[in-house]
Amino acid sequence: MVNVRRDICRPLAANSTASKWQMAMAMAMAMLALSFPSLKHLKRPVTSSTKTVPIVEHAVLFKVKGDTDQGKVNLMLNNLNGLVSLDPVVHLTAGPVLRTKSPISNFTHMLHSRYKSKEDLNAYAVHPDHQRVVKENVVPICDDIMAVDWVADNDPTPLSPPSGSAIKVTFLKLKENVPNELQGEILGEIKGIKEGISGVQQLTCGENFSARAKGFSLASVAVFTGVEEIEAAVGKEEYVNLQKQKVKDNLDGVIVVDYVVRTSSP
Repeated sequence: MVNVRRDICRPLAANSTASKWQMAMAMAMAMLALSFPSLKHLKRPVTSSTKTVPIVEHAVLFKVKGDTDQGKVNLMLNNLNGLVSLDPVVHLTAGPVLRTKSPISNFTHMLHSRYKSKEDLNAYAVHPDHQRVVKENVVPICDDIMAVDWVADNDPTPLSPPSGSAIKVTFLKLKENVPNELQGEILGEIKGIKEGISGVQQLTCGENFSARAKGFSLASVAVFTGVEEIEAAVGKEEYVNLQKQKVKDNLDGVIVVDYVVRTSSP
């Protein structure tokens, strides 16, 4: 049994001014305890703004010359992947494509990266290390290069897809004079694809702002758990086509590239 000190339980003397004050404070605290079981909510939490910072997506497609020595291709990929260490870069991965669907070019490799702002993307683009890799390792062995940039319409999580994830990048070229309202409908159709295909972990889309997109104005990137899930999605082309049926007449070109996030350096 716990021994309780009698002097603690003894009533306060009524004729003591200090005792009266103590009794009043005790009563006040008791009332607060009854009204607010937890006083934590009275303190405003010290947190940063909950507003989500839009992520900028950057996708680059490369067509490596057919007679290029594999060692030069590996060097290009190693140096491109090394750019992930640059301060402006949130995520970056580069490697060979799994498959490409394009009537205008057969791209062989892809780079996908993410940034917290357009300013960070610009800082990456002009960084000396990036400029050196492009000049020394990319341009000499590539026949064709295109880049598409867009501000993500949601906050993709995680920002860096795990190794082994499969990525499907889609670029759309609209016919001339397509109204902005219809562009919004097309983006809506792209967003709806996530609901109809299982295995999609992330999907962002938006309007291109790169000058190197060869006229392609809308883009999306879908991240799948792995190759098995993206292969299953290929078997659902009928559903994807149905989703896009309303806007097909306004498309002047489509590029779809599948890519697997590398698990090790080439």
